[in-house]
Amino acid sequence: MSVERTFSMIKPDAVAAGQVGEILAMIEQAGFKIVGLRMIRMTEKQAQGFYAVHREKPFFAGLVKFMTEGPILVMALEREDAVRKWREVMGATNPANAAEGTVRKRFASSIERNCVHGSDAPETAAVELGFFFSAADLL
Repeated sequence: MSVERTFSMIKPDAVAAGQVGEILAMIEQAGFKIVGLRMIRMTEKQAQGFYAVHREKPFFAGLVKFMTEGPILVMALEREDAVRKWREVMGATNPANAAEGTVRKRFASSIERNCVHGSDAPETAAVELGFFFSAADLL
């Protein structure tokens, strides 16, 4: 198995709740190397672009509002099988269905405010990483 990169985000709810340090610790404990990290506050236009795949869904406006309400932490993570492993560490999108010990089970309050994001495939990871990072930004 080869080393791959995935995109990760700590969302505004977790940043506001002071959970960044504990989530970063969980990431490192799971064997990830953080090769890019930046705290930003997404504009409405950026959030609409990043979540464009959901544009026609009824939750789109609420998602954009949520994602622009405060700072987020965007990251490039690296390890073997990074996409699959980060999704495992995050847990199910709905924290009620997330396994014990996962990020979402520990920190998420609802399916809408689920504290973290991760790419769902290597191809998605490449697009999402490129949305926030240039090649020169990544170690």
